[in-house]
Amino acid sequence: MKVRHFRQLWMVIALVAISTGFGLAQAVAAQEDQADVEKGMEVLTRGPVHEAFAQTVTFDPQPGIVVQKAPPDTIEEVPPEQKPEGANVAWIPGYWAWDDERSDFIWVSGIWRTLPPGRQWLPGYWAKSEQGFQWTSGYWADIKVSESEYLPEPPDTVEVGPNINAPSLDYSWIPGCWVWHLDRYAWRPGYWAKMRLDWVWVPAYYVWTPRGYIFVDGYWDYTVGRRGFLFAPVYFHSRVYTRRGFYYSPAIVIDLTVFTDCLFLRPRYNHYYFGDYYAAHHYNEGIYPWFSLHARRYGYDPIYAHQRWEHRRDREWEHRLKVKFRERRDHEEARPMRRLATPGEPSTRGGKSRDQRVVVATPLDRLKKSKGTSWRFQSLNKQEREQIGQRGQELRKFREKRQELETKAPDRPATSPSKGFKPPRARLPRSPITAKSAEQLGKKQAPPKRYDAPRPDPNVEPLGRTPGTRGGSPGKHQR
Repeated sequence: MKVRHFRQLWMVIALVAISTGFGLAQAVAAQEDQADVEKGMEVLTRGPVHEAFAQTVTFDPQPGIVVQKAPPDTIEEVPPEQKPEGANVAWIPGYWAWDDERSDFIWVSGIWRTLPPGRQWLPGYWAKSEQGFQWTSGYWADIKVSESEYLPEPPDTVEVGPNINAPSLDYSWIPGCWVWHLDRYAWRPGYWAKMRLDWVWVPAYYVWTPRGYIFVDGYWDYTVGRRGFLFAPVYFHSRVYTRRGFYYSPAIVIDLTVFTDCLFLRPRYNHYYFGDYYAAHHYNEGIYPWFSLHARRYGYDPIYAHQRWEHRRDREWEHRLKVKFRERRDHEEARPMRRLATPGEPSTRGGKSRDQRVVVATPLDRLKKSKGTSWRFQSLNKQEREQIGQRGQELRKFREKRQELETKAPDRPATSPSKGFKPPRARLPRSPITAKSAEQLGKKQAPPKRYDAPRPDPNVEPLGRTPGTRGGSPGKHQR
C-alpha cells in the first residue's frame, strides 16, 4: 500500500477528527502511527476469496473449522475513495480467516460487490466453542425470509448426477438436495436447467450454525466479471491494528481472470482459494482445483458449471485446464507469482511478469487506467464515505446479534427428531447489506425467472449413517 494513499486517507480522518472534537493532536498521532503500518503488513497474492464474492456449494455441510487461537478484534477498514458505478453496488467489509501455513489469522479484505438481486448478506463470525474458536460462514439470504429456521443435520447426499440426457447443449445439471418436508427430510431430485449467459445459478445448500442448519434455496447471481472488485487479503506481521487511530484501506485488486486460471476449492473451509496452491501437499490438505472431479464429489461449483456451459462447444476446454494444472504442479517456475508486480510489469487481464509468470494482483489506481476494464468509476464524497462507515458499524452489530442468537440459544434441534418436531426459529432484523429486488431493478436489469425445481420425493431413503458423525471430529483443526 502506497504512502501517498495513506496520506490521502489521513486527510479525511483529520477533517472528521476536527469536526467531531476528536482533536488535531490525536489525529497527528494517528498519522504517525499510520506511517509505520507498511512495515508490519504483507499484501498477499494468494488466499481465500471473500465469502460474499463467491461461495462453494457443499453437498454434505460440516461444522465450521475450530482453531485454538482467538481471532483478533475486527479492524477499522476504510473503503477506497472510488467505487464502481452501479445502483446496486455496495461495500462489504472484510473479516479474519485462519491461515494454516502461518498458524495465524489473515485479513480477508472488504469488497465492492454488485449485490445479488433480492438477497441480503448475513456475515459470518468466530465464536468460542468447547473445542476452541469456531467459524460460522456467512451467506446470501432471501430478503423475503424474515426468520431463520434451524434444522437438524441433513442426511448424506444421494446425488449421483443426471440419469437422462440433457435436452440440448444449452442445459446444465442442477444437483438435488434434501429439503425439510412434512416434519422430515425428503429428497428433491436434480434436474436439467437452461443456463443464462450473464447469470450464474447458485443451487440450494445448507449453512451450518451452532444452533442448527439453515437452508438457503437457489438464487441467481451475477457472472464473476459483473460482481465488482475483489481485493487482496493481508497478513499483519505485528499488532499494528491495535494502535490508536489505525485504519486499513485496500488498494490491491485481484485480477478476476483467476476464476478461470488459478482457482481452487476448499470444501472443508467452505471457501474458494486463488493463486499458487499447486504443490501436492495442498491437495492432501483438501484444496482442490476448481475443475477436479474430486472437488465435485464434495459439492457443486456454480462458477465451474457456468464456465463449462460457456465452453460447451469446445471439447478441449477441460483438457487444457488439466494440462495447465499439471504443468504448474510439476514446474514451480510456471506457477502464478507470489509477490506483487513491480511498476514495469504487466498486471491486468491475466498479464505476465518478465519471467512469464501469471500476475494475479494489481493496484486499483493502475486498473482504473487500464483499457482492459469495462468498469467505470465514481468518486465518493464525504457524505457517502460517512454513510459507508455507518453501514459498516451497523453490519458489525448485526453480526454480533446473529452470533448471539445462534450460540446462546438452548433450543437446538435434536440429532434424530421425533415425529411432529418443529425446528426452532429466530427473527433477525434486515441486514444493512441488502440488494434491490427484481421488481426494483426493472426488466432490463432483473435476473431470469427462478427455476421450477421438482417436488420432494418422500420415497427416497437416506443412506445409513449415524447423525452427527459426518467428517469425524466437529471441525477441529490445530497447527
